[in-house]
Amino acid sequence: MTDIRLPSHDRIVAVLAFLDQANRLKDTLRSGNTPEGRQESTAEHSWRLCLLAILFSDNLEGIDLLRLLKICIVHDLGEAISGDIPATDQRAGDGRALRERADLITLCAPLPEDLKNEIVSLWDEYAEAQSAEAIMAKGLDKIETMLTHSTGQNPVDFDYGFNLEYGLPATDRHALLSAIRTHVDARTRARASNKG
Repeated sequence: MTDIRLPSHDRIVAVLAFLDQANRLKDTLRSGNTPEGRQESTAEHSWRLCLLAILFSDNLEGIDLLRLLKICIVHDLGEAISGDIPATDQRAGDGRALRERADLITLCAPLPEDLKNEIVSLWDEYAEAQSAEAIMAKGLDKIETMLTHSTGQNPVDFDYGFNLEYGLPATDRHALLSAIRTHVDARTRARASNKG
């Protein structure tokens, strides 16, 4: 049997303390609804975002899947503190990104320095959307949100037109994202035409 190098007692305690705080994402609600009409949590969104990346991994040539999944998992962690701001309420220059990054740093406080630095670095990579993995994460993030709106039990006054414009710059940056978007937009148009 191979010897396994175990983390120190302090490292385990620190990681568990962080996980206790990150667990708040399960109670952080988003504007999307499930097919049964319950508001989804940020944790559920991040889980399905990762599932989306895994299911299309055969089409992600040149992209490090593990790095992509790490970015997908951490991209909304800061929302555990201040919550989610619906896309319809977001405005350029509203300070949302700075606030979310500051919240992420607060959330990561219990972690050992190496883990804290890795998580913040992954979040920064997502925010800047310059690496292939970050570009894919950002585009898939928009697609997952639109998928939720295309299958969820939306309010009667839901604006499907907004959904069709949502995240276009992010989903236009890769052929796979554009191909998936075409299908999701078709679902959105079908929902809009059956509205009422």
